[in-house]
Amino acid sequence: MFNLFKSKSSSSSLSTLKVDMHSHLIPGIDDGSQNMETSLELVRQLKELGYVKLITTPHVLGDIYPNTPEKILAGRDELRKRLEKEGVEIELNAAAEYFLDDYVEKILQRKEKLLTLHNNLVLVEFSMAYASHGLKPILFEMQMQGYQPVIAHPERYIYYQKQKEFFDELKDIGCWFQLNLLSLTGHYGKTVTELAHHLIKRSYYDLAGSDLHHAGHIEALKNPSLSTALEKLISTNTIRNQELLS
Repeated sequence: MFNLFKSKSSSSSLSTLKVDMHSHLIPGIDDGSQNMETSLELVRQLKELGYVKLITTPHVLGDIYPNTPEKILAGRDELRKRLEKEGVEIELNAAAEYFLDDYVEKILQRKEKLLTLHNNLVLVEFSMAYASHGLKPILFEMQMQGYQPVIAHPERYIYYQKQKEFFDELKDIGCWFQLNLLSLTGHYGKTVTELAHHLIKRSYYDLAGSDLHHAGHIEALKNPSLSTALEKLISTNTIRNQELLS
């Protein structure tokens, strides 16, 4: 198996995480893979990087990506069939990445079932362009319905760079945090990397994911600079990806 890192410690390898719990692999359903052949190749590459299980998470975003559980799971099943046909042995499941807006608020009001990463874990995101109002009531309603919100890539909400107490507040109300691995490489810019390291120092991250959309992200995951940063992240003893295996 291809080993991504050449470091002395095996804990610096992506294979240590075992599970990638944030990606966009179902073809044609959002801004991720647009066709089955691309999806197959992305899955093959993730397996080579050391993952044994993938939980892909299509966007659920208002009128742009109004994906339903039925549509997502049907897409997952089609991808599973092709992987089996191609002899690619890896566990594949699907959840969703819910954008916290009026659309998701109405889903909650109707008590419709949300797709979960594992047990009650629900991956959520919000605007990366500006601060969103009304987040906490939606998160609270999720919790009241028995879900555990997992905030996707908090380090990418850089408008909170000078208001870091916002992240403290999210942790105080019980939210989990998910790191985008490429945030450690400078892929999204210096400010994102700095904020990621701030949150690592606070031991705030619970999960780590690739947020893979395309082949360019695969190449970025091979960046040697990821080794030391990932080793530091794992040393916090807060990363729970392996708990998603069961």
